[in-house]
Amino acid sequence: MGTIMKLIDVIRELESFDKEGIICATAPWTENSPAIVIVEPKARRLPAEAERLGMKYFLEVLIARDLLEDWIANVASPPTLQEKCARLIKYAITDA
Repeated sequence: MGTIMKLIDVIRELESFDKEGIICATAPWTENSPAIVIVEPKARRLPAEAERLGMKYFLEVLIARDLLEDWIANVASPPTLQEKCARLIKYAITDA
């Protein structure tokens, strides 16, 4: 079972998670939403653990890493953790 954390803490620790991980969080998504990272290869639906906790698919770890890497490379100054979290939430809502 994944460890329940705040979404912002998952973002802080993003590099420590398996690239195959799936981030699931309780909606509506905010920095303080309960979240977990689950590694469930070839998952075609919401992992059962996340479903039991009332969470929804947020993003895959690899997608979140790539998005932040590309975004950070194109901004004038390094974003704060809160800005990174807000950017991923916006992406998950509008583009994922």
